[in-house]
Amino acid sequence: MEAHPLHIRHVNLARGFRGGERQTLLLIEALARIDDARLEITQSLVCRRDSPMRAALADRELDTEIELIDADHALAGHGRHSRATLVHAHEAKAVHWAWVERRLRGTPYLLTRRVPQPVKDKRFNRWTYRAAASAVAISSVIEHHLRDRGWCPVTRIPSVLSGHPGDPAKVAALRERFAGHRVIGHIGALVDRHKGQRVLLAAARRLRETHPDVRFLLLGEGDDGAALKAESADLDNVIWEGFQPDVGDYLEIMTLFAFPSRNEGLGSTLLDAMDHGVAIVASDVDGIPDLIEDDVSGLLVPAGDADALTAALIALLEDPVRRQRLAATASQRLAAFTPEAMAAAYLALYRRIIAR
Repeated sequence: MEAHPLHIRHVNLARGFRGGERQTLLLIEALARIDDARLEITQSLVCRRDSPMRAALADRELDTEIELIDADHALAGHGRHSRATLVHAHEAKAVHWAWVERRLRGTPYLLTRRVPQPVKDKRFNRWTYRAAASAVAISSVIEHHLRDRGWCPVTRIPSVLSGHPGDPAKVAALRERFAGHRVIGHIGALVDRHKGQRVLLAAARRLRETHPDVRFLLLGEGDDGAALKAESADLDNVIWEGFQPDVGDYLEIMTLFAFPSRNEGLGSTLLDAMDHGVAIVASDVDGIPDLIEDDVSGLLVPAGDADALTAALIALLEDPVRRQRLAATASQRLAAFTPEAMAAAYLALYRRIIAR
């Protein structure tokens, strides 16, 4: 049987490395693992020359080579490479790049929308979305916003877990480091208007007196890092661990995972916590309820409410049976949130677009 060629050109022009970039690489990896005699899948990645995605991709062992195309802005990187079958834009600036590519070379494109805010009703946004073959929403709230606009067909394909296992030696070292303490963990960019770390610090301030054995362990970097560390300088129960590439090691030693986001497209980090059996307390906002059902697979609290967050954390700290029940139920739901499931869903969408 002759295999049909399918070249997907992924585009991500972000400067940093956050959830969207991690999801882009997870999709590239999962597509590279697909073994289908009917398809010859090749992939390329358009990204900035200083993109952290380049080093992250180099660290991954893929059976197929991923061509890298330099583009520091939406007008760069066009016309110097063979025409792809389809362009997949993974963030806002990438949508602009894909629109230009379609105008120049006629390549169809789809886009993935990851943020919960409605797309602004501006002329250029209308152009770029109406020209897209499809938009993909990672959560129900984003899907609702996109369908309200009605600018292009919409499909929902959620973000997925990273599948990072813990390294036994590193996990053992972390357990020794935190011996005698229960750990409430948080992973996210240090940007309070998004991730709500100040709400978590308020909870830490209250638990310092009532639960002196608890340590709050925060992983990540971001624009508010210096300010947040200064504000918590008097809190000996708060530890700033910085960016860590292997979060699985840390998830293995957490008693609870706190996720007090003020807004969140979906919150794929929650899936990693579920994968490691950590009970979750998270904000009841935007796409998070797609993953967490209150008191079934975690606890949900109002965004920005430090009192509610503190009460929920204490409730689970003092009830290990309930904590284990929530974690076990959450882990049972992960089959729909694997990289393989995401790749299969995107491949089906790619095929529908090409067929049209």
